[in-house]
Amino acid sequence: MRRLVITILSCFLFIWAQAQYPGYKSVANTDAFKKSFTQTSQKTNTLKSDFTQEKTLSMLAEKIVSKGKFYFKKENAIRMEYTSPFQYLMVINGNNVYIKDNQKENKMSAKSNKLFQSINRIMMDCVKGTIFDNKDFLVKLFESGDSYLAELTPVTKDLKKMFSKINMISVKKDNLVKKIEMHEPSGDKTVLSFINPELNTNLADALFNTN
Repeated sequence: MRRLVITILSCFLFIWAQAQYPGYKSVANTDAFKKSFTQTSQKTNTLKSDFTQEKTLSMLAEKIVSKGKFYFKKENAIRMEYTSPFQYLMVINGNNVYIKDNQKENKMSAKSNKLFQSINRIMMDCVKGTIFDNKDFLVKLFESGDSYLAELTPVTKDLKKMFSKINMISVKKDNLVKKIEMHEPSGDKTVLSFINPELNTNLADALFNTN
């Protein structure tokens, strides 16, 4: 009887995963995946990539598409440089944040804003491979023939107001994150796609200057 229940449950989960994410099924060995993903991330000292951001608004039929450059450097430095259709720069280095919108500059500390701290940690965790240690989310893992999908459902009140879920999609062959999908309770969605990633190249410290 116990074996029958397990078999039925497994079939149910498989069907649910296929319906939720076509082409994907639940990951059989989650510990092995997490270990492999974390090991790859630990070897990543720097990351440089082009990115495309697609914003889908529930009230608009067309997507808002932006493009730019993404940079990461251990331990906690990220630079997102939007180049099209507008120029916008955000640099996070530790707890320091620098934002430049056209000619307007803004500097702040992530410590001063609990919500910004959470967003900062999400970004860092996705790149560093520590997202599975983040207690702010319930994580479910799925796989297709060539990629993994980690579904992150927020469990804290503040994050629930911002996101209904976040999906992180990585490539099986190298465990690099290729897409992050951020779903909002309103039905709006933001998708970040990383293109032509370059690992462990020399990135100047000046790129992450927040002063």
